[in-house]
Amino acid sequence: MKTADFDFHLPEDHIALRPVEPRDFARLLVVRDGGLEDRIVRDLADFLRPGDALVFNDTRVIPARMSGSRHRISPEGETLSVPVEATLHHRDAPDVWSAFMKPGKRIKPGDRIVFGADCDAACLMSGLGATVMAKGEDGLVTLKFALSGPALDDAIRDIGVMPLPPYIAAKRAEDDRDRSDYQTVYAEHDGSVAAPTAGLHFTSALLDAIRAKGVSMHAVTLHVGAGTFLPVKVDDLSEHRMHSEWGTVSEETAEALNRVHAAGGRIVCVGTTSLRLLESATGENGVIGPFHGDTAIFITPGYRFRAVDILMTNFHLPKSTLFMLVSAFAGTDTMKAAYAHAVESGYRFYSYGDGSLLFRE
Repeated sequence: MKTADFDFHLPEDHIALRPVEPRDFARLLVVRDGGLEDRIVRDLADFLRPGDALVFNDTRVIPARMSGSRHRISPEGETLSVPVEATLHHRDAPDVWSAFMKPGKRIKPGDRIVFGADCDAACLMSGLGATVMAKGEDGLVTLKFALSGPALDDAIRDIGVMPLPPYIAAKRAEDDRDRSDYQTVYAEHDGSVAAPTAGLHFTSALLDAIRAKGVSMHAVTLHVGAGTFLPVKVDDLSEHRMHSEWGTVSEETAEALNRVHAAGGRIVCVGTTSLRLLESATGENGVIGPFHGDTAIFITPGYRFRAVDILMTNFHLPKSTLFMLVSAFAGTDTMKAAYAHAVESGYRFYSYGDGSLLFRE
């Protein structure tokens, strides 16, 4: 398969810069048996049955974008300082994060980074210090911080800002409203640098309506990394490498979801993140097991889904791994038709945009 097979035209004015209010008044395109139906998110319970299970990703977005200065000693003994920006990606240890750095070309192991301080050598002891331990591809570096554990978490919370997706950040600055808008109402576990955006549509009232329908609710945790925003740079999809993300499915949740399937219920994932995690936790026999670790699962058409029956998700970028995933789930021709309808009908795209409800092909 080629990356170009998943391209489509998206007008710039279809990119949502703010969510609708209230959250569950966003539009919802229902894609089922090749047909399309225009509804709103508040109608979600109409498409669920008693005995179904709704699965959420309860990760919490941290303010993972930080500005600071890169410091290096020249051969002449002079301290050289350059402004830099980091977007945290994956926590590797209590005091170690991998991060995407800008500008990243000149960064090298041994460089000293001071976040929260745009300064010269006089302020090397202020701010949040880190040392570049290693450098990888796409501007990804490994940072070892001077603080560790909860102390590092507090410092990041004080210094960082919400890491809005590039297609929003390019059009406006992050502000205080994003601290709540870019967080689900059920977020619990700190660790993501991007929101599981399908969950942004949920309100307490909508959750109550779904419970009243006899649908059970279950949480898994996948800490979304900044790699979710990286474009696919290869023409042949077999050459694309996904960045790993950390997730966990408890034994209790796995057993509950297996009981749902055994009783004839359907597993409904809220977001591609919960879907990718459940599929990673499910064996060839369709049995979901406990999971604790990294996943780099890359789902493209031809993949045989093992666990998930219905997917609620937002509208994704052209040529993105997420558009490839929904094409695998509901059918490539069906999704191209659905996205063409969404563009023509004025649906709002991406993180703050409208949603879709996809029934597995």
